[in-house]
Amino acid sequence: MKKRITEFINPGPLLFAGSILFGLSFGTLNLEAARPATNRVPLKTNPNQLADLRVQGTVTDENGLPLPGVSVKIKGTKTVVSTNSAGKFEIDVPSTTTVLVFSFIGYATREVTVADQKNISIQLKPTSNTLQDVEIVSIGYGTISSKEVTSAVAHVDASQFRQGGARNPLDLIVGKVAGLQLSRSGSNPNTGISVQLRGAVTVNGSSSPLFVIDGIPGGNADLLQQDDIESIDILKDGSGAAIYGTSANAGVIIITTKKGKAGPAAFNYSSYFRKDYMQRRPDYLSADEYRAKILSGELKQKDFGSSTDFYDQLINHDNLSQNHNLALSGGTDKTSYRASLNYRDLEGISRENGREEYGLRLNITQKGLNDRLTAQINLATNFNKANLLGGGGWESESAKNPTLSNYNPDGSYRFDLTSTNEFARLAQETSNRKQQTSSADGKVDLNIIEGLQASLFGSVTRNNYNDGQYRLKASEDSMENTDSRGGGYAYKGTFLSQAYAVEPTLQYKKTLFDKHSISAIGGYSYRYYMEEGSGASNRGFINDLLREDNLNTGAPLSPATASVSSFKNDNTLIAFFGRLNYAFDNKYMAQFILRREGSSKFGTNNKWATFPAVSVGWNLTEEDFMKNYKFIDFMKLRVGYGLTGNSGIANNASRVTLGGGGKYLFPDGNYYETYGPNRNPNPNLKWETKRELNIGLDFKLFEKRLTGAIDVFKRTTKDLLDTYTSPQPPYVRDFLYTNVGTISSKGIEIALSYDAIRHTDFTWSMDVTASTLSNQLDSYSNDIYKVKYKTFGSIGGAGALGDAYTTYEGGKIGVFYGKRFAGFTPDGKWLFYNRNGEAVRNDQINNSRDDLNATDLVPLGNAVPKYYASWTNNFRYKNFDLRIFLRGKFDFDILNTTALTYGNKTWSGNLLRDTFTKFSQIDDTYMYTDYYIEKGSYVKIDEITLGYNFNFKTNWLRKLHVYVTGQNLATFTNYTGNDPDYVLDNGLGNEINGQRLGIDARGPYPSTRSFVVGLNVGF
Repeated sequence: MKKRITEFINPGPLLFAGSILFGLSFGTLNLEAARPATNRVPLKTNPNQLADLRVQGTVTDENGLPLPGVSVKIKGTKTVVSTNSAGKFEIDVPSTTTVLVFSFIGYATREVTVADQKNISIQLKPTSNTLQDVEIVSIGYGTISSKEVTSAVAHVDASQFRQGGARNPLDLIVGKVAGLQLSRSGSNPNTGISVQLRGAVTVNGSSSPLFVIDGIPGGNADLLQQDDIESIDILKDGSGAAIYGTSANAGVIIITTKKGKAGPAAFNYSSYFRKDYMQRRPDYLSADEYRAKILSGELKQKDFGSSTDFYDQLINHDNLSQNHNLALSGGTDKTSYRASLNYRDLEGISRENGREEYGLRLNITQKGLNDRLTAQINLATNFNKANLLGGGGWESESAKNPTLSNYNPDGSYRFDLTSTNEFARLAQETSNRKQQTSSADGKVDLNIIEGLQASLFGSVTRNNYNDGQYRLKASEDSMENTDSRGGGYAYKGTFLSQAYAVEPTLQYKKTLFDKHSISAIGGYSYRYYMEEGSGASNRGFINDLLREDNLNTGAPLSPATASVSSFKNDNTLIAFFGRLNYAFDNKYMAQFILRREGSSKFGTNNKWATFPAVSVGWNLTEEDFMKNYKFIDFMKLRVGYGLTGNSGIANNASRVTLGGGGKYLFPDGNYYETYGPNRNPNPNLKWETKRELNIGLDFKLFEKRLTGAIDVFKRTTKDLLDTYTSPQPPYVRDFLYTNVGTISSKGIEIALSYDAIRHTDFTWSMDVTASTLSNQLDSYSNDIYKVKYKTFGSIGGAGALGDAYTTYEGGKIGVFYGKRFAGFTPDGKWLFYNRNGEAVRNDQINNSRDDLNATDLVPLGNAVPKYYASWTNNFRYKNFDLRIFLRGKFDFDILNTTALTYGNKTWSGNLLRDTFTKFSQIDDTYMYTDYYIEKGSYVKIDEITLGYNFNFKTNWLRKLHVYVTGQNLATFTNYTGNDPDYVLDNGLGNEINGQRLGIDARGPYPSTRSFVVGLNVGF
């Protein structure tokens, strides 16, 4: 009979019951702590019987290392002792015929007859039935064997993570999960990753998946660093994510950190050093080339006599990032612990752009009441100081006349009123953030009777930071300020957020008649979130001594020189939820989820939502008709359907709120603030609802050499949240936040793993992921509100060119919409095709979007990649290991705004070299057209890691692994702009972290090539 493992680690039932459980757990902890580390306990089953033999010894593991906490029991009695930290024990036995039983979790039990031995040393070996082939995945409020999963779940463990240099946990799994799009705006250590799973699901709601860290809903990723993460699980479809209700529309990412394990004390130290080099920069004219163009008459600009590479002067050529992590862990079968200390100093490729962090994480697990009670506590905190000053200015410095200088002839910084001297700004201003992020969570599990477990989980997270900015009296900002010329500027701001969660649950597991397996969990969830902040600034400081630490020493407070602001808001979410898992004969499985949830964000008529889900699985290989297919080791068919919601909107969005209208002079001669409604009430406002169907196939073939999963999905989000024009009257304001519209996506995802070569000295395995995606805006109107189309993607820059995307009802997301290039006139003026296919001048083009039968505008391309793929190769030869990771995006388009603006001689500063070759015909104003839209497909050698494992014949050094990693080594593409990998590929065109879908900005953070040297040591 095959052994199946289903392990749920969940919170408990009722709040008052949870209080009792916590009390019991604390009592147990005290009792356990008072018990000494036992190496000699002369317990006797018969108090009148005298021990006639004292036995001592040592217990070691399969590597010869001491095992603390091993139970040494006299067979047939209750007499038991435990080995100490050195694996040693001492026990009094009644006779030479006594049998000692040695047992430890995860190891095979051994029995030894004492005979005439006074010293017994034995070695325990891991149990032969260790389920090496069974992968345990997190599914929310518990875990389950991958063989029993019926929804779409992706699991990535530490062995699959990218090597070194992770600034964010999701850096570890870039390209590892089919259907998960991760976009970062360069290597700036102070910016996050934009995350999208299976396409856009909202217009104005939250588009990021819910993060659950060690059970904490909405956990803060700042508290994580790469060496503390055990695994990352992604709940892709609604049939699994429904357990989280209105937080799960965009999917759920569950991060599990490493915990202490029973065994000898272990110390692990890891570190890396990373160096970043510029990989690709915009191809502008050098100072000599610019000067030559002036002399030839091709440019009508002035030569100021200098030669300056403004772009290069923003680069931190001496950047060096480092990471150090020390972890200690160990314990017994009753108590286990893990603690880690981390230090990171991350430097960007930009000057004055870095982040220094100190982190601490602690986990303690304690068992008691004859192992019926388990209590676990996790504590984590992170202190960081971020330099926020650098990271920008790339566009302005690239586009400056390179014959200018950053300095005046007298050596002072050169300022002008048409641009900012970014080089001087980095030297004359400061912008720092001092931040502390902390979390604490506790969980208590009590086994009431066999199969019935009550649990209580509680957590609190706190994020607090102080921002400080100062601009010297001599800075450009101060010198050019007309209200307080030559006076310093200072700003001070604070932010605090706190989140609380309490989740009691009750879980029942039972196997009936050897074939029916039932697992059920029910619970209650309470979440409260609060945030508040304030800011103040002043000008006119007569010296730079106190900077932002004494705002009142600036100019007398007035609206012209000073400002002050503050805010506070909160929200509450409560829910009742349940999940039932049923399996029959290891063949047929079903999962049912129901969550009933209420949120303070929604209108009075729609405070509550219900989210049901169902999924089923069929283990085909358990059927008799599959027995003849010997090459199929395992095959499971999955089908799931579920509802999730989106409550990621502003607090009080459904209520009428008041806002300040400015200070005015009242009849009494004083100035007072005026107030008025700044939002219409909407008692019918509710959550967005996503319905998703997923069909999947999991398989293992050819003696488990080839494993993988294929998923096909279709999801539709209804009742989209957005702002619509409202009539006046009856409404006070002319806009209303309401639910209108539908958006959908569909696609196919494939994940494969193949062991190509399995030899003692050499192995080769590979992992492949691939996905395809189609995303469209089905509707944006209803009976009351009519919107034919929606525009997204501000082009920005010169020319006031508007938005790049026009998305019509029923149209695909990310469609570039505009004028189709038809050539140039002999004098360099633009020509475009009209709807009849005729080449006409720009003033003859019909730019209307309201009448599709009259407009000359057409679809020009699509910014959403149609295909994603990655390929990881893992090689091992003796002690050497090599990883080669490639990934790519295919069949999508990018708007090259750098070429649009700086490939046109209309610009008065520096220009691209292509201005005088590829774009030399242009003698006209800026235009948005498919002339600047290029194919963005690319393949990237994203990582190559070469490592070596040292083998030492010593008990004190368990492992030593050194490695060298190269990241972002080469990109193969026909795109002529910046690195296409750093062009945002998710959203609808709205701004995300300063980027917009498919639009290659004119001054992105530079793409870098990184080299990492690291080591991992185990003691």
